[in-house]
Amino acid sequence: MSHTASAQLETVSPEDLYNVVSGAASQDPALVQRSAAQLKDMLEKRGAFDTLHEIAATRTVPLQVRQQSIIQFKNAALGHWRSRKLLSDEHRARIRSRCLTLLDESDDMISEYNELIIAKIARQDFPHNWPDLISHLVNIINASIEARSTNVSPSQSLPLRRSLEILNAVLKEFASIKMPSGIKTMGRLVGDLHMILQAHYSRIAAAFPSTLNPSTVSLPRTAEDLFMAHLVFKCVVKLAVWAWHRNNDHQHLQPWVQELFRSSAMQFQALSELRINLVIALISTPSSPVTERSVDLLTRHIRLFGKLFRRLQQLAVNRFVELPICSDLVLYCWSKVVQSTSGPTEYIEDAPNAVFPVRFLVQAMVLFKDNLAQWAPVRKNGTSNEHALSKEFVEDAVKLLITRFIPLNPADLEEWMADPEEWVNMEEKDSDHWEYELRPCGERVLMVLAGQYPQYVTPLIASVFKEVVGQPLVDLPSVIQREALYCAIGRCAHRIKESIPFEQWLERDLKGQAHETNPTYPIIKRRIAWLIGKWISEQCSSPNKNVWDVLVYLLQDRGPGTDAVVRLTAAVALRECVDTIEFDADVFAPFLPTTVNELVRLTADADTLESKRRIANTLNTVIQRVETRIVPLVGIIAQPLPELWMSAGEDWLFRASLLVTVTKLIESAKGQSAPLISLVVPLVRDSFSPGAQLHLDEDALDLWQASLRNTTTLQSSSGGPDLIELFPLAISLLAENLDLLGKITHIIESYFLLDAGRVLQMHVNNLFLAIMKAMTQALPVNIKGLLVALQLIVQVAPAQLWGEPLHLSGLFGHIVQTLMDDKASTMILTEDVYVLARIAIANNAIFLNLISATAASKNTAESQIWEGVLDQWWTRFDNMSEPRLRKLTAMGIASLVATGRPEVLDRLATEVCNLWLDVFGEIKEAREAEAPSLKLYWDEPPVSFFQGTEDTPEYDRRKAAYDNDPVRTTQLTTIVASCLQAAEVACGGGAALQSKYLGKVDPTVLKQIQAELVRG
Repeated sequence: MSHTASAQLETVSPEDLYNVVSGAASQDPALVQRSAAQLKDMLEKRGAFDTLHEIAATRTVPLQVRQQSIIQFKNAALGHWRSRKLLSDEHRARIRSRCLTLLDESDDMISEYNELIIAKIARQDFPHNWPDLISHLVNIINASIEARSTNVSPSQSLPLRRSLEILNAVLKEFASIKMPSGIKTMGRLVGDLHMILQAHYSRIAAAFPSTLNPSTVSLPRTAEDLFMAHLVFKCVVKLAVWAWHRNNDHQHLQPWVQELFRSSAMQFQALSELRINLVIALISTPSSPVTERSVDLLTRHIRLFGKLFRRLQQLAVNRFVELPICSDLVLYCWSKVVQSTSGPTEYIEDAPNAVFPVRFLVQAMVLFKDNLAQWAPVRKNGTSNEHALSKEFVEDAVKLLITRFIPLNPADLEEWMADPEEWVNMEEKDSDHWEYELRPCGERVLMVLAGQYPQYVTPLIASVFKEVVGQPLVDLPSVIQREALYCAIGRCAHRIKESIPFEQWLERDLKGQAHETNPTYPIIKRRIAWLIGKWISEQCSSPNKNVWDVLVYLLQDRGPGTDAVVRLTAAVALRECVDTIEFDADVFAPFLPTTVNELVRLTADADTLESKRRIANTLNTVIQRVETRIVPLVGIIAQPLPELWMSAGEDWLFRASLLVTVTKLIESAKGQSAPLISLVVPLVRDSFSPGAQLHLDEDALDLWQASLRNTTTLQSSSGGPDLIELFPLAISLLAENLDLLGKITHIIESYFLLDAGRVLQMHVNNLFLAIMKAMTQALPVNIKGLLVALQLIVQVAPAQLWGEPLHLSGLFGHIVQTLMDDKASTMILTEDVYVLARIAIANNAIFLNLISATAASKNTAESQIWEGVLDQWWTRFDNMSEPRLRKLTAMGIASLVATGRPEVLDRLATEVCNLWLDVFGEIKEAREAEAPSLKLYWDEPPVSFFQGTEDTPEYDRRKAAYDNDPVRTTQLTTIVASCLQAAEVACGGGAALQSKYLGKVDPTVLKQIQAELVRG
């Protein structure tokens, strides 16, 4: 048994554990540190959890020690609750029982942890190992609520509060379970508890009509009633939502859910009216702490009703709209939104004691928005809807939204001024803050109304537009109101585009407003930029000169009447306009230098990395869309990149966007990217440094690949780092990173096409070892890629650079062994033959040496290796569909014939001559094609050969490698004839070759071959 295992079985000393926990709870940092280390070891001993929990539950122990104990128990014990080594069944039973002794605990912190502990244990133990948990809690709740009807004291209310909080936590835990056993248990709990808890709520809440008034709201009993009602209703809500969500399996509960919704809708309206009147009455009345608590509890309680309605709606909107008095509820909610605008502006605040708290209004607006479908003028079946909203209702709603909820408020402007970048970032985020804030929520209500009632909304907005267009903006209120109108137009752009003369408006009004220097105009300028972006991105108009005039001016303007918010918004809008189908690079060309210069400047000026990312995304899009027009501006963009890269720190998203920027620049420069290449080495190297996030890998590899494909040399023209300096990293990734193997292999190919001699001279041994390691672990498709790369190396590099390393690395032996074993896929075996054919064509003497050295290293006869290799050479010939590669194979076997090896010549009469005849026939067929201009059909490389390098210098290198390939430049007949002559010499003369080998060839076959050789 290991030391750790024996330590786990050792029983803890209660006294020692108490002393250690006391030390951990002390104010002495050194003692706390020592005790924490000791405690970690002690908690691995048997019985430690039980003792720890006992300390927490003992009221005579100092409070800070009890608190420390229950924290440690929660952190350590819950994750090991099933451990047989640390806990016995008796320990678990004692802990469960002890938890229930804390239902009258006065310390809130201990109670909160006890609540969590009970819920987590119940998830595992209820009902089988803790069958009386719920009944125990319910009995306390029943008795306490009954007692409250006659008297209330802290001794009675505390167990009720704790029991309700624990019951709520347990129900929350079981409601989240997806396993059948947990669902069954929750179903039983809903069935047992729903009527009991609803009755309790009704009993407590019955007093609200008489207690929620200025004279009684300050009584402690009122606050207590509100709190207990709220706790009970939280449990009821969990039961109802769970039953509603699983209505198919629990249809017997649906009548209760429907009735609960009906009564809740009525209670919600009643409490809402009581609260509005109460808060208005209290405005001029001095408040007490109890009054403030009561109002806060009432506010939270009413909001809980809203959460119930919203959740039921989210889970099944079609069933929700059919619930009793649903329409009345939704229209009531909207009426409160309307009512909120008729009073003083201070009535609306994001505070619990406001007459109309922001969260109430947002809940109401969201509920209204998501139920508008039930009032659509036309139903889904095409029939008219008699319940459709009237034109007057819709128009009033739209006017209300535009004039009261969509305009920027003082808090918005304060946040704008305090932190402009953060303000823009929050505005541009597609987040859910519209569910919590009035302005974005109002915008979305408007969009839904415009979708449901375009016949009312579009003419109304167009009419307002015509009234105000061209009118001067004289003060801040008029600017704010105009900004709201522009927002409404942008939000409804697609539906209103036919009613707004956008081109005329842009030229006559928006352009002038964009150039204003009034100090209030940043508000309208920011919205103009935003509006243009939305209008163009939704294809309501095409981006033209006027669009670029306005946006580029807003981007570059740093004079009076503008600010960072305007510039950042203009940068985002630029991306939206550039990234459209209608974008015309020629029209944009005059604005390109300023755009690039200002985007680079703005990136450097931005304080937050999120802002930098947004600007970088715009720059990347511009570079991609303007293509070669960016070349003269490469220096402007490249200069600040190193500093931006360093400033990014661990913001990997921004670093990734910078990698994309450099990649797109290099690709757009089309071979004129020399000033950028020196940047690549540090960027790529940093991207693979320890601690870098994995998602940099792909972007870094794309940059690396683009750099290699778009350069003409591995040497830096600026005296900076050379791309060759990255090759050791490529070798490392090749050997270790299987996930990126495909891209790394392509990068290796790019290096060899650039300067195979230099690369091999410096790194051949490590490279072949890395290829060898990768081939033993990779997927077949990646192994094929490595073999293709190996063929390229053999083709373009001198044989003396790769011959011996092929043996020393074991790579040649691995390929031969793979062929001899015949267990690999047909694809891999065929590629192996291509590699060997390339070696034979390049230097057949080296091929012989490699076979000999491999035989010696494997302690195998050379003839055995020759037999395995030649068997596959013939067998795989039938798997070769590409004529060029069949010719390669024929040339390779011809080179082996030239060596005079008897193992090869023995096959002349059969396999070798037949293989040659097949390829001769293909060549003859192509030559005799009817179209004289038709190229030989192995003269065209497959599309995959260029690997997407079109329009890059690497394309030319690949084409040159193809054009100069001996397989293409040399006639097969010439090779065969030459190799047969070499075989004669190796055999001691033509007579010897004839008598030993050629004499065994079928005369007909031999005659055909001789005819082909004569024809040439």
